[in-house]
Amino acid sequence: MNRTVRAAVCSVAVAGLALGLSSCSETVDKVDKAVDETYEVTYEVTGKSVESIDFHGGGGTAMEPKIESVKKPKLPWTKTVTLRGIMPAGVMPIGTDPEGAQVTCKITHKGKVLEEQRGKGLVATGGCIAESPVTG
Repeated sequence: MNRTVRAAVCSVAVAGLALGLSSCSETVDKVDKAVDETYEVTYEVTGKSVESIDFHGGGGTAMEPKIESVKKPKLPWTKTVTLRGIMPAGVMPIGTDPEGAQVTCKITHKGKVLEEQRGKGLVATGGCIAESPVTG
């Protein structure tokens, strides 16, 4: 797929995701089905006082990815998943200590960091969400 088509697909996907309107959602769903390329990402969570980690595991659609969860993970935690098309990569650690949870989340693709966040508190980082590298 050439870069122009990928850029157009990305623009449509971002618009649909940002606006959340039903007509845009339908467009994103169509694009999601048309872009059938897969990509692999690795999620990494480090820190302390993490109760659970939610992440996009590869199922579902770009607008409604299936969320998988790990309870009481041993840190540092890593997970490699295969995602499809324009589905964004996403990982969200949840801390157990409102004051003391210190967490870093990272998403990498082919050795390149797509997104990294650091934080402190109950939802220590707010998570990491990265655009699909297929789009671009």
